[in-house]
Amino acid sequence: MLSAAELLQELLDRARPLDETETIGLADARNRILAEGLTSYVSVPPMDNTAMDGYAVRSHDCKLPDATLKVTQRIAAGQVGRQLHKGEAARIFTGAPVPPGADAIVMQEDTSLEGEMVTVYKVPHPGDHIRRAGEDIQPGSSVLTPGTRLKGPELGLAASIGRTEAKVFRQLRVAMFSTGDELAEPGRPLKPGQIYNSNRATLKSLLTGLGVEIVDLGVVADTRDATIKAIESAMRLADVILTTGGVSVGEEDHVKAAVEELGHIDIWKVAMKPGKPVVYGRVGDADFIGLPGNPVSAFVTFCLFARPFLLKRMGANQTLYRAYPVRAAFDWSKPGKRREFLRGHVVKGRDGVGEVRLYPNQSSGVLTSAVWADGLVDIEIGQTVICGESVRFIPFSELVD
Repeated sequence: MLSAAELLQELLDRARPLDETETIGLADARNRILAEGLTSYVSVPPMDNTAMDGYAVRSHDCKLPDATLKVTQRIAAGQVGRQLHKGEAARIFTGAPVPPGADAIVMQEDTSLEGEMVTVYKVPHPGDHIRRAGEDIQPGSSVLTPGTRLKGPELGLAASIGRTEAKVFRQLRVAMFSTGDELAEPGRPLKPGQIYNSNRATLKSLLTGLGVEIVDLGVVADTRDATIKAIESAMRLADVILTTGGVSVGEEDHVKAAVEELGHIDIWKVAMKPGKPVVYGRVGDADFIGLPGNPVSAFVTFCLFARPFLLKRMGANQTLYRAYPVRAAFDWSKPGKRREFLRGHVVKGRDGVGEVRLYPNQSSGVLTSAVWADGLVDIEIGQTVICGESVRFIPFSELVD
């Protein structure tokens, strides 16, 4: 049985980044991975411009407070002003180019206007409130590197240098299915002994957030033949097969045996809670990841293991989550034999400092705990916690896209 750290490393070692690429428009590139870096051929901003609404002035004309200048022009964003001469000021608005001759901007709050004359109460210094040409990006500089995942800021940065397209890796194809005769799809009446299938909705949402192409094979019956047929279909359609349920050792758990018949199992079981039965193997050219069937176990193991694996397969250069120290608002007195990931919620303590509380029921079947929480408290094997001590906290913002 591998430790959680060993499992993650083993998966990342086996993740083979895609090599097929395509060029697409930025409008369609959200969550895609850059296959080729982006270099700027322009300055950003392209000209000196004002960071404030106010007046463009020559600082030499305003060496003392209460200097009075004549307003000779009005410059809005997108307009170009004229030469500013001695004793003159230009009314200017945020983003507008600084006119020739001006070397400072005075905020409008530090002025008063009467007719054509403006009084400057505060002595300006050269460069005040001016954004210089190229202060963000210089021509010839690399702005985004290969392996960058394109989200809102990255797409905006690409647009800021005039790009309309990007060369990205093709979408990773992930086939998913659940196993279990006890599973019913929402909207249908429950038969005796059945429960609604929550894993399908959870994992489909998580995969959509990653930006992969999903092949949804639904729910597969708890039989060896049905499981083999589902995996055979999935291995023809996808790069990665992701399943929930059927990977334990019960007589009705056929997934592991089916993978071994069609390919091979390399990893089985991890010393963690929730989520002991995690499987990795290969069938044909496809990777196989089998997650536990319990809803919280499926969610946690996807976030901690499947997500980093998929990101690396997609070609991303940043795949790992970050953890942060947070003060515990609980005691954890029983040292465990497995590493535990507890659902926690950060609140402000009485002294104003953030502290994490635990959901009362940490059962792997209580999906309410994952909705209530905003992250996972990481408890190492054998670790105990006294209220007030620091613990590792992994925010869901690091795990859920």
